Amino acid sequence: MEIQIIGSTNNIKTKEEALELSRSFARLCYTSKDFDEILKEPDPTILIADLMRRGHHSVFDQPVFNFELKRIPKFGAMILNNERDYATSEKSARYTQMKVEGREKELYNKWMGIFQEEIKKNYPFLDEKQKDKTLKLAQENARYMTSVFTPTKMGHKLSFRQLNYIMHWFNDFQSEEPDTKFNVRVKAFMKEFNEKMDFLYEPGLDPKLKLRELSMFSRRQNFAEEFGENYSTSYDISFAGLAQAHRHRTLAYSMQPIKDNFNFTFFVPEIISEESLRKKWVADLESVSENYPQATLVDVHESGSYTDFISKMSERLCGNAQWEIMNSTRQTLEEYLINIPFSSHEVYSELEKYSHGPKCSFPHAKCTDPCPFRKELGIARKV
Repeated sequence: MEIQIIGSTNNIKTKEEALELSRSFARLCYTSKDFDEILKEPDPTILIADLMRRGHHSVFDQPVFNFELKRIPKFGAMILNNERDYATSEKSARYTQMKVEGREKELYNKWMGIFQEEIKKNYPFLDEKQKDKTLKLAQENARYMTSVFTPTKMGHKLSFRQLNYIMHWFNDFQSEEPDTKFNVRVKAFMKEFNEKMDFLYEPGLDPKLKLRELSMFSRRQNFAEEFGENYSTSYDISFAGLAQAHRHRTLAYSMQPIKDNFNFTFFVPEIISEESLRKKWVADLESVSENYPQATLVDVHESGSYTDFISKMSERLCGNAQWEIMNSTRQTLEEYLINIPFSSHEVYSELEKYSHGPKCSFPHAKCTDPCPFRKELGIARKV
């Protein structure tokens, strides 16, 4: 894995510069001086130590770094993205071919061909409406065969505080969590990440003062199913589907830890749900199950406000969205409308508006992205 700074606040590059900038922002709270004047003050390092000790960490969010991460494991990217306090620009599995080797490459190529054939059979008009649409959708679905530890690359933005919180959490995970086969690979990523970022590590920025911890893995096994002003729901979704869900940073997601028995179940794309293809799909995934293919279903808990769920629907109930996350979002909406209590009738009225079709049927909808499936097939499609 390679990590480099490609941008930052005031072009800072070191921990010392980040601390100095944070101190200057903290001084704004205690002086009538302008920021330019504060920057000329001698550095009273005692203020920095005092801010950390008392948990006044927000000023350390002021310095922001833009990183390029090359060959980061996909699941490592998911861990970072699950923390929500970030911006990321990751290589797309729809618009680019996955670079994998061995058995995974064989299966990826095999299923990309099958998907292209099935998509053309069911939707022969796609490529006429949108160039290379069949190929892109085939690539998007074939990647389910690849490991969730497949290297990817991305640009990622983090504040100085958030970066240090993450590094603390990674240290805690390495020392406290059991060495399951899955965790061993997760820990290897975390160890390398912290080694690469060590030049920005500040021991005093400890998230324990805020009672915060790594959010990716659930600490509980059971969550209430609740639907009202806020909602809480659990369901199975693939690694790839969870990665799509992470784009909705106002919602919270966590997954149950992965056990060592490799007794997995897998997501089957609707376009290949015919029995003979489904059996071949599952058999091929089972042959590489020790690599944790992205089709592996995981138990996920999702929670948030109904307004933020509306925001999610506005992006995912769409003919351009990945099929699995579109279907998962639709199912959550159905559960919401069925189970919402009468006391939340206003919330019901708000959500019901979004239950009549894809995004282009929503109130005040404005579609800026061409969609070959259009309103008729937007959420009735198989791919």
